[in-house]
Amino acid sequence: MADLNALVAHEIGLPVDPRVADMAQAIAAKYGAASRAALFYGSCLRHSQLDGLMLDFYLIVSDYRSAYSRRWLATANRLVPPNVFYFEHDGLAAKYAVLSEQDLERECGPGAGTTSIVARFAQPARLAWSADAATSGRVAEALAQCAPTLLGWTLPMVAKGTPPLDLWKRAFQLTFAAELRAERGDRSAAIVGADEERYRSFGEAALARIPPGNRRKRSRWWKRMQRKGKLMSVVRLAKASATFAGGADYIAWKVNRHAGTRIELKGWQRRWPLLAGLTLLPRLLKSGAVR
Repeated sequence: MADLNALVAHEIGLPVDPRVADMAQAIAAKYGAASRAALFYGSCLRHSQLDGLMLDFYLIVSDYRSAYSRRWLATANRLVPPNVFYFEHDGLAAKYAVLSEQDLERECGPGAGTTSIVARFAQPARLAWSADAATSGRVAEALAQCAPTLLGWTLPMVAKGTPPLDLWKRAFQLTFAAELRAERGDRSAAIVGADEERYRSFGEAALARIPPGNRRKRSRWWKRMQRKGKLMSVVRLAKASATFAGGADYIAWKVNRHAGTRIELKGWQRRWPLLAGLTLLPRLLKSGAVR
């Protein structure tokens, strides 16, 4: 059986498109010496044609006070991580989230405050830029917590002996339910089905690390995390309205893409993205486009 740390280090070290690497370096340059690493993730990992897509990055910084010249941004990032920003470079568009090294390490492990970072980095990612080799190793070690943490949370929610691929699918179903998602019902199966061998090998390596858990306690825990996750999604949306240029258009595009809806924004909704999100949310929940 392969070692999980080695699997993660190999995966995040795989090369990325040169334009992705250039964008990662440009994002890191905005934050100077505070920048430690830039992780590239999401659906664009599977695309060779990047034009017209929204690339996804996490910028890892040493600490929030060093990263920002404006104190309120540092405070917002510390209280409700991450901060999310829009970025353009060399004809490509991206959004990037800022997270400290300390928060990355905590949110990838069993002590995570929400399920979002664990679920995100239990999936494939690439280290598109790093300040040095020591940082690369630290990031890989943090990300190696994600698979055993997520599957450990999920094991009490499935029958004993559930195959690794089915365990992964159930894990993503549970984490999607802990966010306001614009995903179709088959999204969990599609994620795993896109690279079954990867999820099988990561799953087997992760399961070897997981201690036994308590089924009743974990069931209640998931319900609490799902309530908390949906609330945090609303709070992050409110915060992003102050940091994300074109936020309302991006939200509409994301929902339309994943849920097959045809949302067209009015002028006032673009000017006031938070109000737009709050007014659209009841309709999206009722229609099932967002759950």
